[in-house]
Amino acid sequence: MVEGSTRRRWRAALLLAMMAPLARAELLGEDELADVIRRPAIGLYKGYAEFKMAHYAEARQIWTALAERGMGEAWFNLGILAEDGLGEPRNAAEARRRYEQAALAGSRNAALRLGISLQGSRLGAPDPVAARRWLTLAAEMGDEEAAAQLAVLDGRSVTPLGPRERRLAEARRLEADGNLADAVAAYQALADAGDPRGMTRLAWLYEAGRGVPRNLDEAARLFRRAAEAGESEAGYALSVMLDTGVGQPRDPAEALRWLKAAAAGGYPPAIEALKAR
Repeated sequence: MVEGSTRRRWRAALLLAMMAPLARAELLGEDELADVIRRPAIGLYKGYAEFKMAHYAEARQIWTALAERGMGEAWFNLGILAEDGLGEPRNAAEARRRYEQAALAGSRNAALRLGISLQGSRLGAPDPVAARRWLTLAAEMGDEEAAAQLAVLDGRSVTPLGPRERRLAEARRLEADGNLADAVAAYQALADAGDPRGMTRLAWLYEAGRGVPRNLDEAARLFRRAAEAGESEAGYALSVMLDTGVGQPRDPAEALRWLKAAAAGGYPPAIEALKAR
């Protein structure tokens, strides 16, 4: 009963928070929030765990606290909430602003998302000049998908990236444009062919319920397959699931193993989370 009352108070706080773009929901106590700020990499991990459980207000509060202190990945995650209308009204302009803040703060994920989305109208009017600028930044940060997107924009018929990267680039553009049914089909074809990036992108859609019914079991299955194939982003996602018991039975030891694997694979959030432990 007490838990239910607390949850109702949290939801009331969320309604107030939705009235301002980055107003703090005050769902965490002061001590908890101070710990998030003191250990930002762990805070980012915790925010993602709340997101996986569809606790969008809690995730938003954590990411807002970190974004206010210049953490790029926190700004990126806040952009996802605004773009998809999770825990707050959908707002394309606000999503773009947050992604830009994230990219300028060093988020490769945000630069890639901007570069893809600004080719279409998902974040407002198409802006091909800005799209190329953000893709170039992401590619300079070492993002292979951004390099593939640039190759497609340049109209190069032959590239060292190959047909698999081109199919993935097209699937990402379909997703960015909001053509989710087609994006799901494209990612599914890649996943069926054993492509770990395709599996990972499809898993994210199942996790968020974008283009398909939300299905954490299927998301976990795909994340695990991709992680076992060496995809570090999937390993990070699987680690959070195992740490929280969402989509997988809780197993802290296995969660740590996958976090270490994701960090070894060079996934920045995993590297930071592991350093903070």
